Amino acid sequence: MSGGGCSIVWFRRDLRVEDNPALAAGVRAGAVVAVFIWAPEEEGQYYPGRVSRWWLKQSLAHLDSSLRSLGTPLITKRSTNSVSSLLEVVKSTGATQLFFNHLYDPLSLVRDHRAKEVLTAQGITVRSFNSDLLYEPWDVNDAHGQPFTTFSAFWERCLSMPYDPQAPLLPPKRIIPGDASRCPCDMLVFEDDLEKASNALLSRAWSPGWSNADKALTAFINGPLIEYSKNRRKADSATTSFLSPHLHFGEVSVKKVFHLVRIKQVFWANEGNKAGEESVNLFLKSIGLREYSRYISFNHPYSHERPLLGHLKFFPWVVNEGYFKAWRQGRTGYPLVDAGMRELWATGWLHDRIRVVVSSFFVKVLQLPWRWGMKYFWDTLLDADLESDALGWQYISGTLPDGREFDRIDNPQFEGYKCDPNGEYVRRWLPELARLPTEWIHHPWNAPEYVLQAAGIELGSNYPLPIVGIDAAKVRLQEALIQMWQQEAASRAAIENGTEEGLGDSSESAPIAFPQDTHMEERLAEPVRNNQPHGTRRYEDQMVPSMTASHVRVEEEETSSDLRNSAADNRAEVPTNVTTQENARETVNQGGLLNVNRNTRVQNNATEMWLRNAAEDSTAESSSSTRRERDGGVVPVWSPPASNFSEQFVDDENGIGASSSYLQRQHPQSHQLMNWTRLPQTGFSSSQVQDKL
Repeated sequence: MSGGGCSIVWFRRDLRVEDNPALAAGVRAGAVVAVFIWAPEEEGQYYPGRVSRWWLKQSLAHLDSSLRSLGTPLITKRSTNSVSSLLEVVKSTGATQLFFNHLYDPLSLVRDHRAKEVLTAQGITVRSFNSDLLYEPWDVNDAHGQPFTTFSAFWERCLSMPYDPQAPLLPPKRIIPGDASRCPCDMLVFEDDLEKASNALLSRAWSPGWSNADKALTAFINGPLIEYSKNRRKADSATTSFLSPHLHFGEVSVKKVFHLVRIKQVFWANEGNKAGEESVNLFLKSIGLREYSRYISFNHPYSHERPLLGHLKFFPWVVNEGYFKAWRQGRTGYPLVDAGMRELWATGWLHDRIRVVVSSFFVKVLQLPWRWGMKYFWDTLLDADLESDALGWQYISGTLPDGREFDRIDNPQFEGYKCDPNGEYVRRWLPELARLPTEWIHHPWNAPEYVLQAAGIELGSNYPLPIVGIDAAKVRLQEALIQMWQQEAASRAAIENGTEEGLGDSSESAPIAFPQDTHMEERLAEPVRNNQPHGTRRYEDQMVPSMTASHVRVEEEETSSDLRNSAADNRAEVPTNVTTQENARETVNQGGLLNVNRNTRVQNNATEMWLRNAAEDSTAESSSSTRRERDGGVVPVWSPPASNFSEQFVDDENGIGASSSYLQRQHPQSHQLMNWTRLPQTGFSSSQVQDKL
């Protein structure tokens, strides 16, 4: 065992020993202390859900076993402040270096930047690496050096980069352990007794851990991949890779997936297997969508809470907790939707296509706020992933420049004919409909009475009637869109006349509240329809978006006393013009503080302080951007250029970026990305667009 001068390898969502650049760097440097810090309070309202915590528990045990076999244990710490815990580990082990891999969600970007600042000030060498993406977000730009605003252009650029993604690394042969005798492990509690009982069956269907992820990848490549293009939309059989939980927790690297699949593509191309080549292209596109979710999150850090298209803030969402409860419980009266929601609750899993169906129904038919649905997915999915979930829900909601047309409603009855033609999926999860003939399985309300009686079904009793008629939903959606465009036009006219900063910013109606029974919060100032029932930058710095509080305007119209007195809680924003950096710095220093989530402040004052300091530190950095070198070159703090990215940010058979959008046809003047400076400063998998692999 080595004494002082060891290196700390900080594990987060990279729970594997192979193709782990941070671990490889630590092994090369000498003795290693491997650390995992469990600080869920830092996530605020995005505290991990029950099944996600179950997976994490199993994955950490698997990682600890693997590390011990190589020579060192995994030190686990329970904390409310990751940076403070890292400092404690440094002092107790005498470490001189810290290595970790990049994350791209807003809170992690701020936390990681702060960790580098604090530890560097203590004389610790800090290096971070890309282990989660094929290419770093700041490396993929258009011909003018600007971030892409459509998936198709982004993915085309990724596939035509002048250099291939780096080849995956082999696991280390052995690890020299650092002296962790004065750094005892904390007992991590991921589930209570009731949750243990609920989670008991998960191990029958899933095997967390990096070596199991390798097995799942191999099984998919040698099995379902070849017919992926033909079978990927079938919900009644195992036709996808089931890799998304493994990818979320970093048990398998996306680079390894990419390289192995490309090798298979070359093999099939040499054989002239066109179907195999098409399957690979479609599967790689799902990998590209995962990449794009991180890209969007990095370039637009609030995409999980605000629509990327400005006019959508005027959409009059329906606030109906009865609708929300019926959707969650699988009691909407639409069999495919109900089967999906019951599967989600029972297993923590949904097929890619079913995610699209249930989320589209949520947003377009029930017209509930999309963030409610995204948060529920976060709470219940095994592969809950903030960046992918935000991309998926924004796509379904039509809030992406290349997203689905907002006026399009997918009829669950017809979707059932496509992805569950024999009704086996519905029968599996809705036993009350098990005896219903296939002809009526997706629309039992049309079945003759004698058929229902023979099947033992009494609509409105043991199975509900449709909660909303599709025709009525279409009429209501058109009315809501008319109202949205009218308010958007009035706001734009007011801005042009200089009489208002924008009607949408004035919050004429009360903020939408998350239903309390799901412990969620919502502070979007959108129209509501209430229906009845600093130091020197180092060689290896990661690029971090500069989050400033220039142009912060406290909303005087807020009626909540909590919000009325929360100027210090107003969210910092990404500036649209880098020339405002000096003003932004002043504003931050005078009280425009970055509070990633109000819950974080309530739960831990220390956390609030480092988040505040992170805002100041990030604005103090240079706004220039230079291309990093291949192996961790200088990557200065980034701020968006003067452009407001107003470029034109689909038929779901092809997904994002497949065709011109509804906005381009109907309202081209409003087809632009949200101007963040005109947003109220409110608080904060594609689950369905990322192939739920």
